[in-house]
Amino acid sequence: MSNRRAATRVRRRVAAVFGVGCCLAVLAVPAHAAGDSQVGGAQLGEPGVQVQRDEGAPRLPSGISALSWTVSDARTGQVLAAKDAHRRLPPASTLKTLFAVTVLPRFPAGETRKVTDEDLAGIGAGSSLVGVQAGQTYTVADLWRGVFLASGNDAVHVLAHMNGSVPLTVAQMQAKARMLGADDTHVVSPDGYDNPGQVSSAYDLALFARAGLANRDFTAYASTASAEFPGGFDTHGGYVKSYGIQNTNRLLTGAGGVHPYPGLIGVKNGYTTNAGNTLIAAATRQGRTLIVTVMNPQSGLPQAVYTEAGKLLDWGFAAAGHTTSVGTLNAAPTAYHLKGIPAQAPAPAKQQHEPAEQKPAPAPAAHSSNASARAWYVGGGLAVVAAASVVLLRRKTGGGRNR
Repeated sequence: MSNRRAATRVRRRVAAVFGVGCCLAVLAVPAHAAGDSQVGGAQLGEPGVQVQRDEGAPRLPSGISALSWTVSDARTGQVLAAKDAHRRLPPASTLKTLFAVTVLPRFPAGETRKVTDEDLAGIGAGSSLVGVQAGQTYTVADLWRGVFLASGNDAVHVLAHMNGSVPLTVAQMQAKARMLGADDTHVVSPDGYDNPGQVSSAYDLALFARAGLANRDFTAYASTASAEFPGGFDTHGGYVKSYGIQNTNRLLTGAGGVHPYPGLIGVKNGYTTNAGNTLIAAATRQGRTLIVTVMNPQSGLPQAVYTEAGKLLDWGFAAAGHTTSVGTLNAAPTAYHLKGIPAQAPAPAKQQHEPAEQKPAPAPAAHSSNASARAWYVGGGLAVVAAASVVLLRRKTGGGRNR
């Protein structure tokens, strides 16, 4: 057997070990932590609308028909108001934020991938696509713009295969969710496509957005309104011209008659038959960044998910200094302390990846002991997997470097 074939078998075995380890790390979370509706504070586990405001605070806006929603401060992690924050619902493409938080730091933006038919296998029927073609070569930055702007499930699958495989990526996403304290989330597919049992919550989506916004590349992709998607030669020798793509987040672009929200950063919208419309929206005003999550408005009005998110953002900015937190996004010690988030969309991501500096997290608030235990369980599980991977590599390659 050639050295190349042997190395390939080693990589596959290591990936399999890591995938199993991710699952074991998730399963190692204590039973009282998994699915604990008290994560983030007891009040967030209560049904209905939760808000505490003083006499000078504005009333919550009328006409909010979403099944679940949250308004939170990205810097402090305080949840200012919420409705059924831990209700488990299909997330649609907002789950791509967890995919990005998990996979985006792993590859430099300038790395390339020549897409194969295998990369595009298994994409769900009726999926949103950016138009990735087998046989063409794309940069990682191209693929991420396909994910964030066009919500392309094809771009997600290519990146997942670059990461090892779709099942491995799903396992890593589940482990990342647990590390962030997102106990309401169960991942079945990396792209948010409707699958039995795939759920998240308004609270968890806010966690993913907050973690993502601590990464400058995530912020750049999420806030890009339009871009060129590259063409090239496909597997049949045909040439495909480059073409423009526009962000499907109408609160960012103003498409469909939606008024663009001032200071909007992004983050991600979604829609499936089971999920209805879902949205994570973050905006900055006077140095303050708010994250609003809206899941499945019931009003039946056109563009309701954007209208309701805009109303909740308006309320959050107007209520500054007049509300008491009803919970916290600081439940996990891996939460980020955000600083200096741009109020306007930055330029497209650079070709060379520059990891964002991660500031120390503020002291965890309620239930930090549970979150700390969770992080130790998951981290310990992943450490065992890493050690096993090293042993396997040494046994198969004699300690030599991969080629």
